[in-house]
Amino acid sequence: MDVRDHFRITSGALQRWFVAQSYDALAVAAVWLVGLLIIRVPWAPFWALLAGALQFIPNFGPVLGLIGPALAAMIKGGWESSLYVLILYAVVVVVDGLVLQPVLMKRANRVPIWASLVTPIVLGILIPFWGVLISPPILAVLYAYKARSKGPARPQ
Repeated sequence: MDVRDHFRITSGALQRWFVAQSYDALAVAAVWLVGLLIIRVPWAPFWALLAGALQFIPNFGPVLGLIGPALAAMIKGGWESSLYVLILYAVVVVVDGLVLQPVLMKRANRVPIWASLVTPIVLGILIPFWGVLISPPILAVLYAYKARSKGPARPQ
């Protein structure tokens, strides 16, 4: 296997990861939009788009996406509206982290669901900040190489 093969495998895996992450961001933005419209938070479409865009920042993006709608809800409706936004956030994070992202990673890069859940935790312990941040694309690349090694060998 030469350098071009390595580049092709790695770039293909990262491209599939990016597409899966984009689908995840769209789904999260849609859920946020529906929830924020139900709660009647001002500027709901803007906050939903921002939350979707921030999905590309692993683990910290969803927290950053919460700040704006929580403040807007608190200003408009008080503590009760802000509490509803926090509940919506909890639902979005749990569904996204335990269902949506692992399923999308499995479909896009054939990463097992258990690996999508365990690897960020393990790498987060070993390499505190960076391990959590880089674990999804690393998983995509590792499983692309694993699939390549199991596949039929190309004639030389």
